[in-house]
Amino acid sequence: MQQQKQGNPAVVGLGGFGLTTMVLQFHNVGWMGIGPVIWLGLIFGGLAQMIAGFQEKSTGNNFGYCAFTAYGSFWISLALLLIGNQFNIYVSSKTDIGWFLVAWTLFTAILWIGAMRIHGAMATTFTLLLIGFILLDLAHFGYPQLTVVAGYELMLTALAAWYMMAHVIFADVFGRNILPVGNPWIKV
Repeated sequence: MQQQKQGNPAVVGLGGFGLTTMVLQFHNVGWMGIGPVIWLGLIFGGLAQMIAGFQEKSTGNNFGYCAFTAYGSFWISLALLLIGNQFNIYVSSKTDIGWFLVAWTLFTAILWIGAMRIHGAMATTFTLLLIGFILLDLAHFGYPQLTVVAGYELMLTALAAWYMMAHVIFADVFGRNILPVGNPWIKV
């Protein structure tokens, strides 16, 4: 009996992460309001990415399980934090949000090291994400002009995530690797 082919949950996780990151950066550079970020943060970046993470667990991919579940939680918590600020429920100051981002920067640094062992595209994505978080940290602690710089830099992060999503989709559709992902940066 032949086992039924399963979809790769990473395509949804990478898609949700990339799209929600991109739309937040459209807000951060001043192109749009915060509304779409809230809804994407709750649903595609949040819920869908968390579901993808839970599905990664069953594939045995601890990196994907941790990353998608955690960043799905990031998006949901950020959306709820922003909603709370809007309605004066557990209001978070700019400094509070800064420390929230610092914690996520430290978490991202751990995954960045692991990403360098997977492949070049993953290492690039996490390098860009780590830089983006550092820029946002600095923006919240005295250098607000860096929010726009972080916005453009994190757009590259979103594109890198989508590149990996496209790699997985195209490899499945065409039956071979179409988009190269490169060798791991750490090979030991």
